Amino acid sequence: MSTLTINKSNLASDIWFHDEKMYIRLDDGRELAVPVDWFPSLRDASDDERNNWRLIGGGEGIHWEGLDEDILVEGLL
Repeated sequence: MSTLTINKSNLASDIWFHDEKMYIRLDDGRELAVPVDWFPSLRDASDDERNNWRLIGGGEGIHWEGLDEDILVEGLL
């Protein structure tokens, strides 16, 4: 019997917002949905502010310069 090996990644490749949730796509294809309420600065931000993000550390985290907010992907898993 063969064993399937799944390589899991903790690196983000994309994020987006919809229906009061932040979605994070990981390099391995998984997608996380996190309530925006967990992060008051994102909850209270405009759509433009929320969408002004960049990946940091090769995808280990997400940074919002205008909101002074950083989120580590590993902390969400």
